[in-house]
Amino acid sequence: MQRKFFDAIASSIGAVMVVVLVVAGALLMWGYSFANSNVHTQLAQQQIVFPPRAAFAHAQAGTEITSGMLPYLLKYAGQPLTTGPQAEAYADHFIAVHLSGMPYGGIYAKVNAASRANPTNAKLAGLVQASFQGTTLRGLLLEAYAFSEFGLTAYWAGIAAFALAGIMFLLVALGFWHARRTPETEEVAVHHEVKSGSADA
Repeated sequence: MQRKFFDAIASSIGAVMVVVLVVAGALLMWGYSFANSNVHTQLAQQQIVFPPRAAFAHAQAGTEITSGMLPYLLKYAGQPLTTGPQAEAYADHFIAVHLSGMPYGGIYAKVNAASRANPTNAKLAGLVQASFQGTTLRGLLLEAYAFSEFGLTAYWAGIAAFALAGIMFLLVALGFWHARRTPETEEVAVHHEVKSGSADA
């Protein structure tokens, strides 16, 4: 096979790969933008705001802010909850902490079972509602966080696709450049393994 023809074919295949990678990168970036926009919009509609910085100055067990929350929530003090990382912090280090401090650990199934066993107990009925609301909100926030992480993964995958497209583009350009400089008579070197026959002495 002529080396010039081989280089042209290989470079053409590379050019197709460049187009595929660019399209993939664009789609991944669109996915990131879509996920990020939806997470922001949905969370903003809830109008959740982190406790003000002053509340963190008196963190102690049994109050709204405990000392264990500081490493996770202090950096968001007073901010509206609009991002995936904020949703994860609020769900796992604010709501979950308060749920765990409730009777039965705030676990809805346990609180509900206790209330069903004592249907006239108004306190348990209130705990059922609080546990349900807290557990539901926590689940929704964690779902938003997971969706934002998928978007972030798409972002970095898109960056990788564009980077690979750039590298492939350079290789394709070099391939076509080499094909133009290669003489028509040059052939692709093919090595054949010589096997000794059974009649050899």
